[in-house]
Amino acid sequence: MNHNEYMMKKLYEEIIERVGVGIHAVNQEGKTIIYNKKMREMEAMDKEDVLHKDVRDVFRFQENQSSTLLKSLQNGEEIVNVKQTYFNNRGVEITTVNNTFPLTMDGEISAAVEIATDVTRMERLMRQNLRQTKTDFTFNHIIGKSSEIKEVIALAKRATRTNSNVLIIGETGTGKELFAQSIHAESDRSDSPFITQNCAALPDTLIEGILFGTTKGAFTGAIDSPGLFEQAQGGTILLDELNSLNISLQAKLLRVLQERKVRRIGGSKEIPIDVRVIATVNEDPIDAISNNRLRKDLYYRLAVVTLFIPPLRERYEDIPVLIKEFIQKYNELFKLNVKSVSNVVLQFFEAQSWPGNVRELEHVIEASMNLVNYEQVIEFDHLPYQYRKSEVKMAASSPEFTESMEETMGLTDQLALFEKQTIEHYLHKHHSHITNTAIALGISRQSLQYRMKRLDIRVQKI
Repeated sequence: MNHNEYMMKKLYEEIIERVGVGIHAVNQEGKTIIYNKKMREMEAMDKEDVLHKDVRDVFRFQENQSSTLLKSLQNGEEIVNVKQTYFNNRGVEITTVNNTFPLTMDGEISAAVEIATDVTRMERLMRQNLRQTKTDFTFNHIIGKSSEIKEVIALAKRATRTNSNVLIIGETGTGKELFAQSIHAESDRSDSPFITQNCAALPDTLIEGILFGTTKGAFTGAIDSPGLFEQAQGGTILLDELNSLNISLQAKLLRVLQERKVRRIGGSKEIPIDVRVIATVNEDPIDAISNNRLRKDLYYRLAVVTLFIPPLRERYEDIPVLIKEFIQKYNELFKLNVKSVSNVVLQFFEAQSWPGNVRELEHVIEASMNLVNYEQVIEFDHLPYQYRKSEVKMAASSPEFTESMEETMGLTDQLALFEKQTIEHYLHKHHSHITNTAIALGISRQSLQYRMKRLDIRVQKI
């Protein structure tokens, strides 16, 4: 082999190794001779696992199915756009769309090559969404006695009487999906599918096909597949974190909502749909519109009914009932007999801002109950380390918490004193202006007033 031939060979090998599709070739005996990087990534295997080994010894195929590579090799036929599901040497399921063709030399088939596109993730998501046709929650599962949460529940219940689109606004962890499921469960669509899709969980290239469906041949590896709107026919589709969806896809979604028809990617047929759309956003929609994360026309189309789910820091009176609910839940799961949290823990919880909202509170209760042995009360020492650590930092940052005071005061009194001193400091700084003080503290006006009443803080007239 001269130098030019050697360089061309290395160039071909480099191209095969770097190309963005999987390439797998076998010789006349069915043993692998080419297995590029993309194919190794798709099948989660090393080159040594496959190269120079018989395909039948490495991979396992579903019942009544065989390797498209071997079929092409044995029958001498070209196989185009065929979906294949099989398992690697560790039993992990893989789904690809393959273009396979035989290679002939001197009139005889000497090898077969397969060019594969990975659709494993899309296949799993499709199955997951097809299975999720029933709701797990109703309004009875929404816990709270505060006027804020009761008002939202009442509005959501009224929304069950119609088929209007709903926009649910709330921070992460406030329970937006719980409200969406409850609306569906008590509507006349309850016997039809409820399908949910998180718009932030997938890249644009995947989510468009999942939402609207695909037509065979629309792009490399595309197959005939119904989208979520078709799967949700007669029911409800929840589009979670809609503000994470690409603006161009939001335009396509708007067209679907306006025309009540969907067109698969690569298709020409308009498919009528009867689907109620519930969407959620985790930020103020006005901010999302201003920052080009949400189309204004889509917002108005969706916000026929708008629910604002208050964050936990604006409904502190719900904390005790939520704690009781979560303790009961994890008592059953962990076979424990915890009755409550201590007063110290309750006051500590009421002093938190809870950026993760109800979900964060539940996680703290679950983590704490993992540290309980036979105790019936969750104490401060049972809390996760990061919460106990933050409390130490908070106490240390206050000049009032001297060593002598720590020796003479209980933790409950220390927490209350620090909270009271902090609020009084900010009230004085903002000339007793309640709203400005609340903003500076990062809590709501209602939360500040609740704390002032509990701690007997009086507004000083200036």
